[in-house]
Amino acid sequence: MRIVSLNANGIRSAANKGVFEWLRKQRADVVCLQETKAQEDQLTDPMFRPDGHHCFYRDASSKKGYSGVAIYAKREPDKVITELGWDAFDNEGRYVEARFGNLSVVSLYVPSGSSGDERQQFKFKVMEWITPIFDKWLKSKRDYVICGDWNIVHTKDDIKNWSSNQKNSGCLPEERAWLDMLFHKRGWVDSFRALKPDAVEYTWWSNRGRARENNVGWRIDYQVVTPSLRDRLKHCSIYRDERFSDHAPYIVDYAD
Repeated sequence: MRIVSLNANGIRSAANKGVFEWLRKQRADVVCLQETKAQEDQLTDPMFRPDGHHCFYRDASSKKGYSGVAIYAKREPDKVITELGWDAFDNEGRYVEARFGNLSVVSLYVPSGSSGDERQQFKFKVMEWITPIFDKWLKSKRDYVICGDWNIVHTKDDIKNWSSNQKNSGCLPEERAWLDMLFHKRGWVDSFRALKPDAVEYTWWSNRGRARENNVGWRIDYQVVTPSLRDRLKHCSIYRDERFSDHAPYIVDYAD
């Protein structure tokens, strides 16, 4: 089973840069997209319904052309869920879950706090509010793959300029401590670190300067899985050969 996750930074922009041609070659079982930046009625072109895939969009209703997540699946899900129960979060289009038997695949877009203190405080509220939901998922005995842009680096190996970013959103000690708690106390598994414990690779680069060319990046895109899936992790990669977005696709292969 292959799952691809990508923050598209605008699905129409990514489409113009060839993302759908690339996805067709990947033959992924599930594709999770974040930051689609479109309403579903703007995506009438057949390219936004890739051949052979069941497609599900959760748009932002609070602000058009903002946020938004999607899931494309080869197999028709048994159930699709697009709300977690808090309007302030749900209305920004940050979550969609597809269920296949005992497997749940989630496309999640954690808020960024980089635009100012108000959004950073919202991000902290989201982190606090969603933690018991993650706990509930763990206790459910379902297999979960939470794909998405979490907007947080975890360790020094996940960001090029560690020291100079300690006071910046996405690298704040409180944010990294939250990931510590999820991974080390709750038992959630960072698929990339499970497969590549010592690798230094990034999934996002600022559009400023020549960050991508100089590989001044951050690893903020994850596939976080339940402990039950740890032994099924086979291979992962971050695709950088083409540029569809300011993020790179993160690909994980799972044993069936």
